[in-house]
Amino acid sequence: MPRRLAAPTGTDSSLRVLRVLWVPAAGSIARVKTSAGLDTDAGEVSDTGARLVVAVDGPSGAGKSSASRGVAAALGLRYLDTGAMYRALTWWLLQRGVDTSDPGAVAGLAAEPVIEVSTDPKAPWTRVDGADVSEAIRSREVTGAVSAVAAVPLVRARLIAMQRDIIARNPGIVAEGRDIGTVVAPDAPVKVFLTADGAARASRRATEASWPAASTRAEQDRRDRLDAAQSEKAADAVVIDSTGLELDQVVATIVRLAREHAGISFPRQKSR
Repeated sequence: MPRRLAAPTGTDSSLRVLRVLWVPAAGSIARVKTSAGLDTDAGEVSDTGARLVVAVDGPSGAGKSSASRGVAAALGLRYLDTGAMYRALTWWLLQRGVDTSDPGAVAGLAAEPVIEVSTDPKAPWTRVDGADVSEAIRSREVTGAVSAVAAVPLVRARLIAMQRDIIARNPGIVAEGRDIGTVVAPDAPVKVFLTADGAARASRRATEASWPAASTRAEQDRRDRLDAAQSEKAADAVVIDSTGLELDQVVATIVRLAREHAGISFPRQKSR
């Protein structure tokens, strides 16, 4: 039965929930061999045999990463930045002079680098072949090329398989990026589509990366067009418009949504 969930500060943002399902502890999420070094000892989340997966989708600049880290820390869950994985591969390709606009060239090399990500919301990092590239993958060059790389089917197949494996091996996790609620974790019990108007998103990104506002908005609009195919909102996702909200308000809204539908307390997990 559809219902409305009010934001915690009296804002009139409209949030819609259609249905919420639990993912069984031994669910049907595909398992594949992934890189060593991933944080997998998420600990005991619940003695009910249930898993809590919070899927956060939305366009760039909406605040997905900050909000998702905040939610994971508040609930004692793991955190997965799927976008960092696409950025890591893009960085690796650019370092080798590969034309990232050539799908064939990208597909031919997609399986070569070893990509690892931390699942600790308080200490996120990304590594490629053992090297920490957490800062390097946020460069403007990588940002400008990542959409083309992420659109290559073989790239998506490889990284989505890795993402599903990470989610399957953690009893409680907040996963954010694109295609999370529709493709990566379609059975996630809590789904959020976090958005904001174009001006607000561009302003946030420009401030965060110290980029000129005008060119940031133009780049954002270009990425929105390129990422449209991977930006579909799940039918049962809660829509949160963060345009007029502070980060702590967004985090509080998602945390409350997760707690309401979990129906149990989730102890904090170990951080590394």
